[in-house]
Amino acid sequence: MDWLVLALFIACLIGCVLQGISVVWALAAGYVIFFAYGLYCHLTAGELLRVSWRGLRTVRTILVVMVLIGMLTTAWRAGGTLPMIVALAGQVIRPDAFIVLAFILNCLVSVLTGTSFGTVATMGVICMSVSQLLAVSPVLTGGAVMSGAFFGDRCSPLSTSALLVATVTRTNIFHNLVHMARHAVVPFVLCCLIYTVLGWHQGGGTVNLVIQDLFWQYFDLNGLTLVPALVIIAFSLFKIDVRKTLAVSIVISLVLAVWLQGMDIGVLLPMLISGYHIASPELAPMLNGGGIVTMVPSIAIIALSATYAGIFERTDLLHRLRGCITRLAKVLNPFGCIWVVSCFISMISCAQTLAVILTNQLCRDVLPEKEDMMIALEDTVIVSAALIPWCIAAAVPLATMEAPVLSLAAAVYLYIQPLYSWFTFGRKGW
Repeated sequence: MDWLVLALFIACLIGCVLQGISVVWALAAGYVIFFAYGLYCHLTAGELLRVSWRGLRTVRTILVVMVLIGMLTTAWRAGGTLPMIVALAGQVIRPDAFIVLAFILNCLVSVLTGTSFGTVATMGVICMSVSQLLAVSPVLTGGAVMSGAFFGDRCSPLSTSALLVATVTRTNIFHNLVHMARHAVVPFVLCCLIYTVLGWHQGGGTVNLVIQDLFWQYFDLNGLTLVPALVIIAFSLFKIDVRKTLAVSIVISLVLAVWLQGMDIGVLLPMLISGYHIASPELAPMLNGGGIVTMVPSIAIIALSATYAGIFERTDLLHRLRGCITRLAKVLNPFGCIWVVSCFISMISCAQTLAVILTNQLCRDVLPEKEDMMIALEDTVIVSAALIPWCIAAAVPLATMEAPVLSLAAAVYLYIQPLYSWFTFGRKGW
């Protein structure tokens, strides 16, 4: 029965992906399936609803952050922050070097701030806008941004995911960071080489100087417009609550939109919901968008997936798979087993945090050494979850920077890091 339930859910996910239907519907169907399974396990409907609500409450902070990110993407456009950075970047960046530079810049920001979502909401959005000015593929740009964002999410001293892994494996986070940095050198260099070649293959093109000039004509661009972006970086470095950080950046951007850009507050506020719109037909493809509406599918994914955790715990659905995991480890080796299990759990849980906890619990006997388990979790769950389109780790960044789902195929770091670790640990004789 356990396998039938999981197979039905996976079939729903695959069906939606193949038909081009939003995975929100698959997740909604999954909730019905798991709810029915809970009833089959003799749990009452009231109890299942209570554990679902409890799971939903655990992500309320994330839901608030998603709403704020939607507002931020509009506010940065309206206040001139995004146009300023794009206009400056167009003057100094060579199109054929843009892809590798986007990867490196996002690596830098993610290591400094420790947040993949914050990196994508700032540097990622900037890179996607600059790519349009330089006529660079949005698929490759989105892949480079995802790679860079999760490079820091994995090994930044400010990363909450690194802290989570250290907590569940009972290891020292600073000792872990040294190991992770050492394991990231080769994948980082390989990614730089690959993105350099892909940039050459793109052929780059020439910067559209007419479009670039339009930024200066439509917006009052000066150093003040960079303040909202600097606030994000500075507040993140000082570990100020992300909700306060985003709120302050939004307020400053709105002040700049009214004061510098001359926007009417009555027109501006509804755009925080519906997204930014500019009258210029030339700039519209680059600047229109953002707003809370762009985050609604991601919010629905987060909310639905959060309800699963309690049902999984009460029915013990996933923990009954331990026997299969032990047999799988003998076939693939422990690291390969953990990689497969982490991908499967990420597909089911749709949440990076829950996947870390469940993978550690399910695979603890497969890899008893704490340091080895730490590296295995960092190099599987933390990066591989971002390759699953309906997982929060992928859905939120893609929605934030409005990148195509195909960008995940170009996120080469998310493939290279686990492959390199699999090869490295394979030499230990596992």
